Amino acid sequence: MNTSPSSPTGSPVPVGGLHHFAWRCRDAEETRRFYEDLLGLPLVHVIKADHVPSTGEYCPYVHIFFQMRDGSYIAFFDLGDNVKALPSPNTPAWVNHIALRVDSVDALLAAKARLESAGVEVLGITDHHIIESIYFFDPNGIRLELTTPTVPQATMDAHAARAHAELDAWIEDKARLLAGQGHGKAPSHG
Repeated sequence: MNTSPSSPTGSPVPVGGLHHFAWRCRDAEETRRFYEDLLGLPLVHVIKADHVPSTGEYCPYVHIFFQMRDGSYIAFFDLGDNVKALPSPNTPAWVNHIALRVDSVDALLAAKARLESAGVEVLGITDHHIIESIYFFDPNGIRLELTTPTVPQATMDAHAARAHAELDAWIEDKARLLAGQGHGKAPSHG
């Protein structure tokens, strides 16, 4: 599968936002209890089928959708075998995650207290200087982040103005690291 596009023609696709993020789950009801009963995301759609519409392959499944307040969804596939997706073997557990926005630090603290009272281990609050976050795992081993912005939009606009230059600096640092010139020290920018 080639993920490096060639030079594009025409205008960029006008992506309007996230529709849904889908992942495999071990058990649809266990997942429903976590996302609907604990996190408060209502179950709004269920698809049950024996064949995959895009490929035609036989694979009985249920596809469940939970709606967020902005109209986007988080969705899961239960393949009926009580198996959850395996973590990526070449990636630290903290890297791949889904970050969901809450409205305030107070909402973040309330979510942390609710999760902990349900026996969920929570890391944080972590201050990322532009957001504050908590981290935890769902029953499927998916790392979740609840986060809230803590700076004004002008600060985010200033970061956006520097983003390409900061990425270019990382690319140079990475090239030095890969060439063995970094002496094991990770670059630091920002």
